[in-house]
Amino acid sequence: MVQHDGRDAGSVVDAEGLAKTYKRGTELVQALRDATLGLDRGEIVALVGPSGSGKTTLLNILCGWERADEGTVRWRGAPQDNMARLPWDEMAIVPQRLGLIEELSVAENIELPERLSTGVGDKPSDRVSHLLERLGLDQLSRRLPGETSLGEQQRTSLARALVLSPRLLLADEPAGHQDGEWARSIFGVMQEEAKQGTTCLVATHNKETIKFCDRSLEIEDGRVHSRPH
Repeated sequence: MVQHDGRDAGSVVDAEGLAKTYKRGTELVQALRDATLGLDRGEIVALVGPSGSGKTTLLNILCGWERADEGTVRWRGAPQDNMARLPWDEMAIVPQRLGLIEELSVAENIELPERLSTGVGDKPSDRVSHLLERLGLDQLSRRLPGETSLGEQQRTSLARALVLSPRLLLADEPAGHQDGEWARSIFGVMQEEAKQGTTCLVATHNKETIKFCDRSLEIEDGRVHSRPH
């Protein structure tokens, strides 16, 4: 990808030999085994696989919400033992459970990372306003999340993740509650961000949206494989 904003080129995150086993009752379930992948700056990568294949587990390990039983994660070439410590302008995530704060409005949820990092003033920044408009939320900015649809909440979560233009975006089924037009719009926004240097790893089962990604990875039997795009 063409580099635009002066950030370092090359690898953003690499994972090698990740293994994760869960106990389900008396049964041991191996979600990941020797999972290895690398993500470069400014690319959009689809992570595909059936339900229960380990997509969410892999995203959770990459963002530091879970620890792998084995394996290493390297952030920009250096070992990173706790990815969760990275600030929002380095890494952000759109989880399946969207994690919006119900007491804050749509706009306040989106601008929360800005407020935590810079303490901006009372008015939404140009960046927040741009994302509100781009994701069809500008007329909903003062509503609480509970007063919006699940698809609108999902777009709010995406806008919040992107507001600080992170180096890495991890998105777990970000178009799962969108119709075809909005699913395409969401990936259009991610393409815009990728051109500015954000790397996107997107867990998805939507074949229609995979075509917006630069390449695809598939989880099968706990391992990550390149998949024909």
